Amino acid sequence: MGVITDIEDLRVLAQRRVPRMFYDYADSGSWTQSTDRANEADSRAIRLRQRVAVNMLGRSTRTTMVGQDVAMPVAIAPTGLTGMQHADGEILAARAAQKFGIPFTLSTMSICSIEDIAANTSAPFWFRLCWMKDRDFMARLIDRTRAVNCSSLQLTLDLQVLGQRHKDLKNGMTAPPRPTLANIVNLMFRPRWCLGMAGTKRRGFGNLIGHAKGVSDMSSLGAWTREQFDPALDRNDVEWVKKRWGGKLILKGIMDERGARLAADSGADALVVSNHGGRQLDGAPSSIEALPAIADAVGSRIEVWMDGGIRSGQDLLKAVALGARGTLIGRACLYGLGAMGEAGVTKCLEIIHKELDITMAFCGHTDIRRVGRDILLPPSDQVMRSFGAIAA
Repeated sequence: MGVITDIEDLRVLAQRRVPRMFYDYADSGSWTQSTDRANEADSRAIRLRQRVAVNMLGRSTRTTMVGQDVAMPVAIAPTGLTGMQHADGEILAARAAQKFGIPFTLSTMSICSIEDIAANTSAPFWFRLCWMKDRDFMARLIDRTRAVNCSSLQLTLDLQVLGQRHKDLKNGMTAPPRPTLANIVNLMFRPRWCLGMAGTKRRGFGNLIGHAKGVSDMSSLGAWTREQFDPALDRNDVEWVKKRWGGKLILKGIMDERGARLAADSGADALVVSNHGGRQLDGAPSSIEALPAIADAVGSRIEVWMDGGIRSGQDLLKAVALGARGTLIGRACLYGLGAMGEAGVTKCLEIIHKELDITMAFCGHTDIRRVGRDILLPPSDQVMRSFGAIAA
């Protein structure tokens, strides 16, 4: 590929280089994928107000997220199986985030372990806790994050049951891939990926194998995982996590005002407006559609962030304008990682930052912390019909 100008270029390159089952795992949503598509489409439908004759010198995208200085209001989102997009993927993404000056979030369902990230980076990183039934394992996992000085803990609230992701079922998705004929043929056309995987020992779920009771290898992991996601998660569990952790707590997966008020009442430091990238409840609103009402309801009490559908700096700026103090970016960084490893994640962040900076200038602002809804135009009649939530 020639000059890479946007996230779509990285996506196309990642699709060529990453085995089909892992590319599809990162790229697709649940069921009909309508919510996944809405995350992007609803952001594109929002129009920006251009302002001229404004001094654009001295622009800054710097701000803070839960008290941590960031180069722009972005953290890399926690994503499972990141280390299957590229060998040692979580380590590479964490390094890119550290160099760029934004936080990296490791998932419970990562390939590289908490200790791997700590050993290969110097900046504090964040950890996403997937709630499971084994309370002893949860306690030890939280203790491990504290031992390596993680600076924030994210608790995902929308994984009590798993959404049905059709492409994963059709691909027979496993990590590492099963040696079926279809997989072998697909891997033959991904030599770069295969060479990378041959050169690393990290091919399983590093936070689970050897740590969870009865999980000693990949063969014992599948059954354990299917039994462990806990549909009984409630506010008492949130309180238990908060007390056990004792540090900055972020609650992820909020999609309505009721959930937002519960998050604010819990004493958490931030909440993430998120439909899990359209990977859980298909037919749910887009994240950016849900954002304004939640920001209005609790934004004075708790930091409100958003993830889902951010593929450009313009998407990021629109989220900030609608009340997000920060954002999480998942798929865009995975595309960069699958395409070019650490350099691809860096390229992704550079693209988004440049688009954010230039768009903010055209909208008449020089400080990301002062951006508000004044940069958004009232929606057209067509947009009103498909996305009426922005009308206010």
